[in-house]
This record gives sequence, structure tokens and C-alpha cells, in this order.
Amino acid sequence: MRTGIVDVGGGLRGIYAAGILDYCMVQDIRFDCCIGVSAGSANMAAYLAGQQGRNYRYYQEYAFRKEYMGTGNLLHTGSYINLEYVYGTLSNADGEAPLDYPAIMDNPARLFVVATQAKTGEACYFTKADMSQDHYQILMASSCVPGVNRPYEIGGIPYFDGALSDPVPIEKAFAEGCDRVVLILTKPAAIPRKPGKDRLLAELIQHQYPIAAQQLRLRAERYNRAVQLAMNYEKEGRMIVLSPDDISGVDTLKRNRPALQRLYQKGIQDGKKLLDWMR
Repeated sequence: MRTGIVDVGGGLRGIYAAGILDYCMVQDIRFDCCIGVSAGSANMAAYLAGQQGRNYRYYQEYAFRKEYMGTGNLLHTGSYINLEYVYGTLSNADGEAPLDYPAIMDNPARLFVVATQAKTGEACYFTKADMSQDHYQILMASSCVPGVNRPYEIGGIPYFDGALSDPVPIEKAFAEGCDRVVLILTKPAAIPRKPGKDRLLAELIQHQYPIAAQQLRLRAERYNRAVQLAMNYEKEGRMIVLSPDDISGVDTLKRNRPALQRLYQKGIQDGKKLLDWMR
């Protein structure tokens, strides 16, 4: 039986998924296919590398640095989050928190990183083959929030956050041959996503990237439909949906250490549900 796992990201709320994945590493819970969207792609990379606690440090320490994100970055580069700092300066072999690239490649699990082509609005599913030592551009592309960051280019093609085109890629997991799937949401599954913020951000990119803007307007509808589908799959025994009962005061870009700690602990506790389900 092939088991997949999907992490939908969610900015700093991704610390919930980091808690789940740290628990999986402690318990040696393994998956055959790992799919990450936005911050979820970085979570998955560290999980495949077996680097327990690495994601936690990013959320609880590095994210509070002005080099990581802030208005200074926005004024100087046009991007609020410095993706090159996060997935380059910190993550490279000579960085403060190097990503263990050889370990990722040695891990037999498949990796898919979801990004959205800014001009066409189409989903792109990058793989390990699109990474190399100290070249983690696919993580930058997947995490490039429109309106917050300028699109990130790979090979001359601009990309935005994967959530625009495939916010909850559970169908991708089944299409890749998974028999059952773990879905990690970073907000309560029972609460539908509202389109308000997405519509505002869509207006910021409408002129230059109209198709991506329309994808952004449809994001909430796609997200809610996919979560409902996941709940149906869960009733059939094909999926388990892990989501926090509340977000503990954490928002996408809201930095609050005690709140982040609470959400991380929720992730660790909810990760325990996997033991029986995996059996």
C-alpha cells in the first residue's frame, strides 16, 4: 500500500504541520509520496532530509528577523519576504541552517512541489530532479505569495504560490499512485476559506498577470471544494485529515512566539493520530 502526504502550507501557520512532521520523524513514520504547497514545500523538504526541528527554528526564530520578512525588504526589492534569504542564505551548505540535500536525494520517497505559472495560471509540479545542491528555487517559486512578493522566475518563467492553481493537491497524490493520503491543513477543516483577502491581492496583480489574478479569486472556492472531497475520502477510509481545532492566534504573516508555540504543540499532539491510522 502506497501512502502519500500533502501539506497545503499557510505561511506561519505551517508550524502546525512542522509539529506533525517532527512527530513523524521521531516515530519513523514514512511516506511514499510527499506533496508540498507554499510553506508546505519547505516543510516537506526538511522532512525528507530527516532534519527534525529544522522547520521549527524557521518559524520560531528566523521568521522574526528583518532579513526574512519586513517592510524594509518590500521597499528595497518589491517583495515582503526575502525568498533568497530564506531558501538561499540560510539553507545553503554554508548557511546557518543548511538543508541536507544529499539526504533528500537518498530518501526513496517522491517529492512534488506545487507552483503556479504567473502568466498562464497553470499548476506546475516540480520534483527532486528540479533541485540541486544549494539551488532550491522551486521552494521559492512555490512560496511566492502574489501581492506580497514579486513573481519568482525559474528559467525565465515567472511563478507564484502553488495555492493559486492547486491549493489542496490530494487528487495529484492519488494520480501518482497513492492508495491512501494524509492531508495536513493549517486551519480548522470545518471552517470554509473566505475569499476576501484573495480578492484584494488579486487586484494588485490584475494588470500584469490577469490569469493568475483570476486563479487567486477562485482559490477559496477550490480550497473549500477540495477539503469537502477530502472529508468524503476520509469517511471511505482513503484519507485522514489533520487540522488544528483553532489557529491559536497565528495568522499567515503574524509573528507571535507564544501563539506559534501553541500551534506547534497542537501539531505534535495531532500527529499521534497517525500511528493507529497507518496501521
